[in-house]
Amino acid sequence: MRALLLEQHGEQIISQVQDIDDDRLPEGDVTVDVNWSSLNYKDALAITGKGKIVRHFPMVPGIDFAGTVRSSKDPRFSEGDSVVLTGWGVGENHWGGLAEQARVAGEWLVPLPKGLDERQAMIIGTAGLTAMLCVMALEDGGVRPDDGEVLVTGASGGVGSTAIAVLSALGYRVTAISGRDSNTDYLKALGAKEVLPRSDYIEAPRPLEKQRWAGAVDTVGDKLLASVLAQMNYNGTVAACGLAGGYQLPTTVMPFILRNVRLQGIDSVHTPLHQRQTAWERLAGILPDSFYQQATQEIALEQAPAAARDLLDNKVTGRTLVKIR
Repeated sequence: MRALLLEQHGEQIISQVQDIDDDRLPEGDVTVDVNWSSLNYKDALAITGKGKIVRHFPMVPGIDFAGTVRSSKDPRFSEGDSVVLTGWGVGENHWGGLAEQARVAGEWLVPLPKGLDERQAMIIGTAGLTAMLCVMALEDGGVRPDDGEVLVTGASGGVGSTAIAVLSALGYRVTAISGRDSNTDYLKALGAKEVLPRSDYIEAPRPLEKQRWAGAVDTVGDKLLASVLAQMNYNGTVAACGLAGGYQLPTTVMPFILRNVRLQGIDSVHTPLHQRQTAWERLAGILPDSFYQQATQEIALEQAPAAARDLLDNKVTGRTLVKIR
């Protein structure tokens, strides 16, 4: 099988596509022929070695994959079934999806949702699943389309792009924040009504600012998230799922105790199966066909290391799809 293998040589991480024996696959109930994977921020950190994502080597990265069951000891899956995997530490501490085969625990797999093919599932991937979980958190917080504008930060990335498309399709008025002016037309095509420059949010926020947002999906963290919290409407909800701008949160208790603001953290790695299935089914039913053309670039497995560097350099818009076979 062909696989992108990460190996550690001293302090340096070497990433290279190699031909390796499939008997090197880790233990698991189900072996999958991987047809599609994708490149996420976490994958980019692992491949470049710029983040302490992988601690055991050699490792096959790739936190997402979609493919066909080759063999199964799990009664829920049979040979030929189309399946999707996101999260569960795959690509971090268990060999992942940037290879022609993967062997995993059956409980980590979700049957391919009706209405999606494997390629579309990987255009969605972890980023899209995370975006849908964020939208569901806003709904759980009581944010409705007629309550006011919903903000999406880090809008040009995979999570942000999908969140805009989902929220717009559900009838929300979406405003996007992006660090790249060149992506304004792209974001508006996804459904954003307004695009704000990230440069407006580089200053430290005041404890409270003018109320502006009924809800927000934040992928950035740090000062930007603090500013968003200070601008939330009374009873607003923020779903926070990323730290592209930093892991700190220089805020105060004011938005929470004076405006009843809710800050909901979103983790898609260990999301329970029933919640995953609900999110996947909703994504299959909500996203318009145009999304799969607008939000995607496709690369070969050999191009993944270079694409990972581009992603960390903020040169990538939307989702990066990896064709394995």
